[in-house]
Formats: sequence, structure tokens, C-alpha cells
Amino acid sequence: MQITTPDIGVDKAVVAEILVKVGDHIAENDSIVLLESDKASVEVPSSASGIVKAILVNLGDDVKEGIALIELESEGAVQTASEAPANETTAEKVSSESIQDTVSESEPETAIAAATESAEIEVKVPDIGVEKALVAEILVNVGDQIDVEQSVVLVESDKASVEVPSPVAGEVLSIAVKAGDSVKEGVLLLTVKSTTAAKSQAAPAKAEALTQTPVAEKKQVPAQPQSTAALTAKMDSIDKLNDEQKAANAKVYAGPAVRQLARELGVLLAEVKASGEHGRIVKDDVFAYVKTRLNASQNTTSTTVAPAASGLPPLPDFSAFGGGEIKTMTRLQQVSVPQLSLNNFIPQVTQFDLADITNLEAWRGELKDDFKKQGIGLTILAFIAKAVAHLLKDEPYFASHLADDQKSVVLRNEIHMGIAVATPDGLTVPVLRNPDQKSIKQIAQELAELSQKARDKKLSPKDLQGANFTITSLGSIGGTAFTPLVNWPQVAILGISPATMQPVWNGKDFDPRLMLPLSLSYDHRVINGADAARFTRKLTILLKDIRNILL
Repeated sequence: MQITTPDIGVDKAVVAEILVKVGDHIAENDSIVLLESDKASVEVPSSASGIVKAILVNLGDDVKEGIALIELESEGAVQTASEAPANETTAEKVSSESIQDTVSESEPETAIAAATESAEIEVKVPDIGVEKALVAEILVNVGDQIDVEQSVVLVESDKASVEVPSPVAGEVLSIAVKAGDSVKEGVLLLTVKSTTAAKSQAAPAKAEALTQTPVAEKKQVPAQPQSTAALTAKMDSIDKLNDEQKAANAKVYAGPAVRQLARELGVLLAEVKASGEHGRIVKDDVFAYVKTRLNASQNTTSTTVAPAASGLPPLPDFSAFGGGEIKTMTRLQQVSVPQLSLNNFIPQVTQFDLADITNLEAWRGELKDDFKKQGIGLTILAFIAKAVAHLLKDEPYFASHLADDQKSVVLRNEIHMGIAVATPDGLTVPVLRNPDQKSIKQIAQELAELSQKARDKKLSPKDLQGANFTITSLGSIGGTAFTPLVNWPQVAILGISPATMQPVWNGKDFDPRLMLPLSLSYDHRVINGADAARFTRKLTILLKDIRNILL
């Protein structure tokens, strides 16, 4: 039976990911292929259950409605096919035994077979310390021979990655989960045909059979693929990682088994192209990298580096100028590179202004002690977020998005404000929900909570999604002004530099005023320069006297 592409709402799409492998047991409605068009990503479900016999498409193929994706064989047909030879063999054995009168010699073999068939062990999720986790990587395949305590599945929560070991040795009969599944304690992971249990049950019978049989038939264990074995042998000549390189590998998104493999093969994970979900490096990526290095020309002297950013040539060779060393960026920095690169396609302009916050700072000073007693830190950012949210109601284009057709604008119904937070690993931007509907106290409290979660690495994906305007602040770091980058798909971002006391002319003389530098960067395709100047001017008025919000 062939599973074909259903009506996905577009003329054609690209095969972005194949979610099953040959030999997988799948149920009806299990996702088999991820298709991607310029408008959406769609997971195609299977219309029937069975075993994947063949995959008929490759990554990157263009497909449309009716194109065959996989070939499926019903489980009933597989069982019937597998039983037929067994029955035939049994019939032949019985016939042979009746002719040769060797029934007594066949009894031990029957005992061994029965014991092996009965030793199918279900491997389930143990107590991993959290209520649920995601299957990040499946470390074995159907048909693999595994040992006791060998890791079979890598599960990951927001707190840790855990490799689940097999309690028995044997052959993997089936895998019940796939990458991305949510699992908890007791969920079935895979079924193993246990050789240890079978051997222990059939030991006496097997011993007797061996005394009567000149040559015992050995069960063949699938050997390690030749390519992998060859790679491992060749990599023995490469220096293993030092402590600094191990520390660098620890910052790359990969499971413990992959890190161990990298240590054994002397691979810097920062140089490996990831193919796993969310940029995770899997074992196949490491082997592919090693194979590429081994197949490279022997006279090539240039260092293998990660692919250069779009439009930029590879780095030159610095060996003639003192050389250098590779320092791995944090995972947060690595994840940010593709997003920041999108800024190359935005015609960005920055509007600068100064806001007089003398009176606002005085009022904050009066309130902060009372807030502190309630466990709330009151910063100037809470007032700025409230003022900006109020202004965005009057200036909705600053919280909009340029539509895909480049001819229209998507105006959002709600305000969700990204607030940039500096962490030891880099900058992250959690989202403050509906600040226009909240009080200064509520905003201050939520800002503190989001900042703490960011520093503790406890932000959920939802905490980082949906913003349509961003505020980023240098706080007390220093500087007089800067040009923040618009965070696509947003069209504007407000940068705040440290406030300083400055002399301001009042018409007769100079007054000392606390002035706050503002930097509004915007997408010039959506926002005109005059509109940006008007926006910052309105914001300075609101910050000079926050009571204007009430009008």
C-alpha cells in the first residue's frame, strides 16, 4: 500500500523532514513526512497502520497532491509471511525426525525456541525526576543487538537530558516512540527480544543439545557498519580533546552520548552541522563530519570551519600573522545567528531623541520603598513599558508586521512587548503580555519574574513568542546612544541608554535635568521617518509627565 500526499492547500511543497524509517511500525494518523511551502509547514499523517517497507521521496524533493510518499505493509501480512517459512521448517523437521527417529534430539532445540519466544521484554520510561519529557533522540534501530545498560533513548526536559538504559540485552523488535513525542514514567519505549532471559531459561536444555550436536549454530550479531568502524579506526590517529575543547563542546546542543562520541573521536562539535530537531547534533552528524574530514584532500591546509554566513566569503588563513584559536560561542549566541542575519534584509533607520525624566525619577524614588516592602523592585523600565504600550494603541503601525506579499501590513489586535534581558550566556528576549492592560506595579513584578527566569534558564518557548515590539536597555552599563537591530518580523525596537544630568535651557537660564537617551530603530518599508520622529516626540511628552496617560 502506498501513502500519497493529500490536499495540503498549495500547488507544491518541499520535503523538509522524513519522520519515519524503513522498518518502523506506525499507526494510522502518525506523522510520516514534514512538508514545507512558502506559507506553512504541514505534517502528513499516515492513512493506515503497518510497517514502513520503503520511503519513496528524499529530503528536498518537490511534491504535490497524489505523489507517493512511503510504501506501507500491513502488520497482518508481515506476520503471515513470517509464519509460513516457520511452519514449513517445522513440517520438514517433523518429517526428518519421523524418518530418522531423532525425536529425543529435537526436544532441547524446542525448549530453547520456546524460551526465546517467550522472552520479549518491554522497556519503559523509568522515574526520570520530572512529570514529562520529550524524546530528543532514539539511539537504536529495529534489529539492533543491544547490551544491558546500553542507552536506547535520550529524553529531555527543560531541566536536563537523560539517557534511558535497557534493563536487558537482546534484539530490538520494535520502537514505540519517535523523536518529539512527549513521554512520562511508565510509557512504552521499545520491545526487546531478551537473549539473557532466553539463555538462562534454556541453559540445561542447550547444554544437552550441545553434547549431541557436533557444531552449535551461532546466532549472527549484525556487525557495526563498515563505514562507522573504519571511521573510528582512522580517527584513532587524531588527537583527543583537551579540557578547554571539552568545555566548548559542553555548550553545543547535543546529548551526552554524542558528547562522549565527540570526545572519543576528537571532534569539535561547533564545527559539526546539526540535523536534529531545534539544531540538535546527533551521532550521524558526527560521523558525517568525520567522513568529510577523512575524505578531504591530503594537501588541503585550510581549517574546516562552520559554513560562512550568507553572502560572506570564508575567513582567510591567519597562520602567517600569528594564527589563532577557535572559541565556541554559547548555544544562545549560536541560535541567535540565523535570526540576526535576517536584519540584513531590513532597510533600517534609527531615530534619536532625549526624554526629560526628572519628575518621573523623583516619583519613582518616592514609590520604590513601598514597592520594596512588597518584594517588588521598581525600575524606570516599568514606567517606560507602560508609556510605550499606551502610545502603541495610538500608533499601531509600530507594532505591526510587513505582510508576505510586501504590499500590506498585518495590524495586531494585542500588544505583546519583548524585553531584552542580559544573561551570562547572551541576550534573550522574554515577552511581557498586554502591558497596556496592566498597572505599573503589575508590570514591575512581571519584569522581575521574567528577568529571573531568563537568568535561571527557565523560560519556556511560550515566554519567548508573539512579541510585536521590543525594548532593549543598556541600564547602568554605560554609553550615550546605540542603534538596536529590528527583530524580524517586528518593525520597530526602542533602545534606552543610561540617563544623565544635563543643562537644559528654559528660556532664561539653564536647569539641571535628568535626560534619557532614546534610540528608535524601525523598518523603513513600513514606517516613514516623519512618523518615527513623531513617535519619539510623543514618548518624551509621556515620560516627562506620566499623568498624560490618564488623559
